[in-house]
Amino acid sequence: MGDEWQATFDFAVTVARKAGEEIRKAGESEIKVSTKSSTVDLVTKTDERVEKIIIGALKDEFGEGNHRFIGEESMAKGQPCILTDQPTWIIDPVDGTTNFVHGFPFVAVSIAFAVNKELEFGVIYSCMEDKMYKARKGKGAFCNDEPIQVSDVKDIKKSIIISEHGTDRSKDKVSKIFSTMKKILCIPVHGLRGSGTAATNMCLVATGAVEAFFEIGIHCWDIAAGAVIVKEAGGVLMDVDGGPFDLMSRRMVSANNETIAERIIKEIERFPVPRDD
Repeated sequence: MGDEWQATFDFAVTVARKAGEEIRKAGESEIKVSTKSSTVDLVTKTDERVEKIIIGALKDEFGEGNHRFIGEESMAKGQPCILTDQPTWIIDPVDGTTNFVHGFPFVAVSIAFAVNKELEFGVIYSCMEDKMYKARKGKGAFCNDEPIQVSDVKDIKKSIIISEHGTDRSKDKVSKIFSTMKKILCIPVHGLRGSGTAATNMCLVATGAVEAFFEIGIHCWDIAAGAVIVKEAGGVLMDVDGGPFDLMSRRMVSANNETIAERIIKEIERFPVPRDD
């Protein structure tokens, strides 16, 4: 890729920062909460307002009919989630809504851009930390304009692994999630962590703070931007069964290298989830 999308990329960074400032402002005022699919998966007025800010700004800049949009809030209202060859924005306005509601300090704006079904760039603004992560295909990954790269650890026993419990509280799925975590913890690894936001988790892989992040049940808008950032920081993306990464499959392992990824895959107890598309 040449500089064809540089201006688009720069604009996305500006929009992400503006959205993050809105989230920070909202965090200082009273938060009224409504529920999505479960009491754990919380949605706020801020979610909806921030998505309108992001999509509104992008439509004003690039035109109503030229670009498509896949966003968490619009999908929740029943719009189809289909990735075509057209330029497409994949947006999570507030990744870490539950964190936001509780004042837990990891909340991210996630904006990715795809053309011909290929991710061209990703921008993640961890707004409570004021950390701007960004990457363009073939151009490297950065945090606050400083280059970042994954860790060089190859021994799983010297690694920190990050994952989440998901929002589905059915006993069977929870049992499999905890069984997987127990098996990984007992390898043993240095530790298991979870920030409560997939976007931030992927940035932690990209900066080398953790060696891997895996989850079943995430959505394309949670991980699209992070996928570009991890890859450009030198990391790998795989399916939880060891096959190639599929953005719409709702399952993923992102790691600093294949050795770590494949070792984690051996321990994952898989369960079915419906695809995003």
